[in-house]
Amino acid sequence: MAKMTGARFLAETLHGYGATHVFFMPVFGIRALQEIEALGMTRVMVHSEKPAAYMADGYARIAGRAGVCMAQAVGAANLAAGLQDPFLAGSPVIAMTGRRGQAHQQRHSYQEVDHRGPFEAVTKYSNAITTVEQLPNALRQALRETVSGQPAPVHLDFDGIIGQDVLEAEADLEVIVEEQFTQVPPFRPEPDAASVAAVAQAIAGAGRPIIVAGGGVAHSGAGTELVALAEKLSIPVATSLNGKGTIPDFHPLCVGVVGGYSRWSANRAVCEADLVIYVGSSAGGMVTNEWTVPPEGTRTVQIDIDPRELGRSYPVIAAMQGDAKASLVKLLEASEANNGRSDWVAHAQDLVASWRAEVEPLMIADSEPVRTERLCAELSEHLPGDAILVSDTGHSGIWTGTMIDLKHPSQSYIRCAGSLGWAFPAAMGAKCAAPDRPVICFGGDGAMWYHLLEMETAVRCGINTVTVVNNNHSLNQEQGINEGIYGGRSKGSDDLWIFPEANFAKIADSMGGLGLTVERPGDFAGALEKAIESGRPALIDVKTDIESITPAPWQPPGSRATH
Repeated sequence: MAKMTGARFLAETLHGYGATHVFFMPVFGIRALQEIEALGMTRVMVHSEKPAAYMADGYARIAGRAGVCMAQAVGAANLAAGLQDPFLAGSPVIAMTGRRGQAHQQRHSYQEVDHRGPFEAVTKYSNAITTVEQLPNALRQALRETVSGQPAPVHLDFDGIIGQDVLEAEADLEVIVEEQFTQVPPFRPEPDAASVAAVAQAIAGAGRPIIVAGGGVAHSGAGTELVALAEKLSIPVATSLNGKGTIPDFHPLCVGVVGGYSRWSANRAVCEADLVIYVGSSAGGMVTNEWTVPPEGTRTVQIDIDPRELGRSYPVIAAMQGDAKASLVKLLEASEANNGRSDWVAHAQDLVASWRAEVEPLMIADSEPVRTERLCAELSEHLPGDAILVSDTGHSGIWTGTMIDLKHPSQSYIRCAGSLGWAFPAAMGAKCAAPDRPVICFGGDGAMWYHLLEMETAVRCGINTVTVVNNNHSLNQEQGINEGIYGGRSKGSDDLWIFPEANFAKIADSMGGLGLTVERPGDFAGALEKAIESGRPALIDVKTDIESITPAPWQPPGSRATH
């Protein structure tokens, strides 16, 4: 043990656990930020608390370890709001906030609110640090909790904001790094033999099984095992949005993303299956299109690291509790090869071929403004082989999840779990985690308006992402909703979803980035190449057709969403 300040202990511990960046909104923990600088870590000062959380989220998902964000007392509730996305996505983020000391609490201290409530909803662990002696146990527990089981954000709330606080105080402290908790997953629990045998038997008895691979497969790095099992047993594979990329989109067994943001080929295949095998997926509302895909009564088995998820949405005939990678390895060992499902595999392939034939005319369209389907086709064709694609929510999630193909195993995909505007700062966090890989952000103009100021952060900090703006000057996912209420199109309904035309390229230029405008489909490839090679934060403003609307998700005739 050595005498040191809480700030030094915090910095050395984060450094020891592999953190390379800290995303923060002033003013909190200045002494800690000084120590973080001294250790060679990068401090990224942002313009709002939510982007700090989003950057930490993007960083964590790509780095495979905890991302760190910080804010002071008056911004704590804003930071908590930013943790909703990593909480929903199962991402390991450590949020640190400062507050007035205990003597100031419950006395209307300036800018002070109780932090417990906002953080309880979006974390799996939250602790108040009132003395420097508490810090070692609390920090190590936070680092354990955030990566263990299903990863999720954690929160540490420190007494003090600037001076005379926990981080300024000295004590005899020992920096201990528990190596297994420096990554996701820290452990790979294996399922018991009886569970493996039961799941293997259920799959062997099915004539039309299908796998639904979720975010747990991505977290576990189990894509190779997933494909091996599917090929050995001749089973088509659908993925959730979080699971996209765990099987290549052009693999003959891949039917696409299933659920609410989906290809109809995937929804049809899942509904026609006689057994649905969920691997690392919660089978929640998004991946099941509000529990209509598959329909109620479908036979299911489920594999998940969290036993509380087994059977939560659909009763299971067999289940395995364990890490996705370890579980798939055990299932591979326990399963006999099955080549007797050729008719089922061929049918699934026909569904995919029919879907591709249906969308092809829009994906090759040369019309202006650019059809978003064509923009997606251009991205599929020209996305670098080692690129990280970061998608916003809403239409962006549907476009990237269904229309963009990841063709190379070294490409990665992460997406927003629900908060519009997430992708732009999250892509910056992803770039910090993987500085040598191209990071491409895809979002609409509605999303860009949220956190466009962070372009200045990207320029100042040298975070060279490429942002593709699907600029249809609207929130056109909401067109049908608004016009349905109004009984048709009118000025009143237009006011609720249409924006004036904007030039995002000029805005990016004004902040020191590279702004490019694309008005013709054939110009996109050159703009993307120029943006990637520029060595600057770049934004490509693609003028797209306001009438490019994603189709409603397919569901079985007569089915109704469960509420």
